[in-house]
Order: sequence, then C-alpha cells, then structure tokens
Amino acid sequence: MIPRCDCLEHRAPRCKNRAPSTAPYNRAPSTGHRAPHSWRTNLPIIFPGWRLALLGIALIACVRPAPDVAVPARDLEPVTEADSRTSSLAPSALELEIIHLRSRLLIVPVAGVHPAKIPDNYFAKRGSRVHNAIDIIAPRGTPILSADEGRVLKLRSNASGGITIYATDPSGRIVYYYAHLERYRAGLAEGALLGKGDTIGHVGTTGNAPPGVPHLHFQVTVMHTDGKYWTGTPVDPRPFTALVRSTAR
Repeated sequence: MIPRCDCLEHRAPRCKNRAPSTAPYNRAPSTGHRAPHSWRTNLPIIFPGWRLALLGIALIACVRPAPDVAVPARDLEPVTEADSRTSSLAPSALELEIIHLRSRLLIVPVAGVHPAKIPDNYFAKRGSRVHNAIDIIAPRGTPILSADEGRVLKLRSNASGGITIYATDPSGRIVYYYAHLERYRAGLAEGALLGKGDTIGHVGTTGNAPPGVPHLHFQVTVMHTDGKYWTGTPVDPRPFTALVRSTAR
C-alpha cells in the first residue's frame, strides 16, 4: 500500500467559490509541505494567559490538604466557686469582692474616731512603695475595735508590724490587718469569733512605728485563692466605713 502523500499536488483542488483567506500577508511562503500541528504555537492565540494558568494548576497541585487530626475528648468537670476566682484576681472578680466589701459597712477600728477623721494616707509613699493602708493616730492604749464581724485568723509579731492581728470577714474572703498594737485583748486567740466593734487590742508603737506616734496601721485586702492571707490585693477601706451600730461584746 502506497502511503498517502500530504503535499499540495495530491490534495483536493481548491474550491473556486471559497472565501479568500484572511491570514496575515507577511507569513512565510509555503514550502510545499504543511507545518506539523503544534498546540504550543496555537495556544497563545486560543488562550493568551496560558502560562499563568499552568502556574496556578501547579501551585494547586502542590498544596496538600491537612490531615484530619483526632482531638482527644476531655472529661468535663463541674466548675466550682473556687475555680471561678483566679489566683491573681481579674478586674471583674475584684469588682465583685468590692461590692461584697461595701455591703459589710465597716466601722472605724479605733474607738472614738469619726469616719470623717480618718487620715488620707492610703496612697502615701513609704520609701519606694505605696502605703496601701491607713494610719489612725490615737493615744496609747486606746481600744482597737474589730471593723467587721468574722474571726481571728492569725496572731503574729514581726519587726515591721510589731504585735499584729489578721482577721477575716464571715466569708473568709476579706482580710483585716491590725498592726503596731501595744497588746492584745485578754484571752484573744486564733479562731475566736468576732463581733463588729469588739475590742481586740490597744493602740501602741510596736514594730517600726515611731515611738512617739502611737497609731493603728489598718489594712484591708482581698485574699487570693492560694490562701496567702498576707499577700492579698489591697483595697482602700475609707469608702467602706460608716457610722453603724456595733455588735460589740
């Protein structure tokens, strides 16, 4: 069998009624043989952005979907009140404690001192630190009163505070610190219940208080969940003091 020739002489004659060619006039003259068909040469005419398309397909092919990772199930435990309070007391938690403290209606912890006479020395400088407490000056031996109901948490003596008392409100969330006492009330012991206005000690100058300036160093703090009653968040007690009837015994 003779192979079919593809030259112009063996092709069908051109139709006389065929429309003239619209191809450009500057193309190379025919050599008598048809150029082999190439998709690369025709592709820029059919699809000018073919290079970008090929690049996009290559990038898509390179991106692999992330494998499914099984997340282990967690055992859900009920949230307790202790869990809801952070050890550092977030602002929202501290605001709740301040609302609670306002409801306690504290009394001035020194006998005979009116709330309006409490000195404004809470933010006073003590060296490089802020005082974060109030100093109520009174004659030596003046009774020191429990500012709130609650109980005696700790009785301590140290170089800075001298003879001190740590007490809490009934909830155990608010700590009241009394320092520079001359002495405790007779029979006072840790764990003793306190009524608002109970005498718990007497004003003095123990610790680092100036010998000639007897006073009570009074501080209110919100206890953290770590139980460290001596490092709570301090709160200015002045806005929470009021003239109320005590339950002193």
